[in-house]
Amino acid sequence: MPSSEFEPVRCAWCGDDPLYQAYHDQEWGVPQHDERRLLEFLLLEGAQAGLSWITILRKREGYRQAFAEFDPERIARFTAADIQRLLTNPGIVRNRRKIEAAIRNAQAVLRLYDAGDSLHDLLWRQVDGQPVQNHWPTLEQVPATTPQSEALSRDLRARGFTFVGPTICYALMQAVGLVNDHVLSCFRHAELGGTPIPPL
Repeated sequence: MPSSEFEPVRCAWCGDDPLYQAYHDQEWGVPQHDERRLLEFLLLEGAQAGLSWITILRKREGYRQAFAEFDPERIARFTAADIQRLLTNPGIVRNRRKIEAAIRNAQAVLRLYDAGDSLHDLLWRQVDGQPVQNHWPTLEQVPATTPQSEALSRDLRARGFTFVGPTICYALMQAVGLVNDHVLSCFRHAELGGTPIPPL
């Protein structure tokens, strides 16, 4: 049988949904350094709170259109009228608190810029600029929070960000490659720099 007919071993959380599998194979855990893409993940992880990630993936294009391709300067200028418009948009999660949080978070990013900082640098400082290579044998062992995600949550909150609790922050860290949390059996673990056995 040709090798192309074999399905690679993946983390179980992506199931057999093609959209979920593509996200797992191409994006999740890949070190991300693009400022706007980092803001996209920050806002999407906040929108995901209480929902499944596949729900957000299916609305991702709707979010790109509704939130100005994640341009922080444009989002930061959204008005009460924009909020009302977004609350009628079926392409996103129509939750006022989450919409308002997205606007506040874009404004907080602009304050970072004014202070000579960036969302990129704030995030990557949490891991000293290098992805943390974890070695989880099973999905059940992957934590929901870590001391680093708790520290990131405190830092973001102190700077005016919202919907950035430790669990959301850890999901963000996983998504943008601050940590490699693909399980050991997943083909992406090694591709993203993981080793089969933790170094001594």
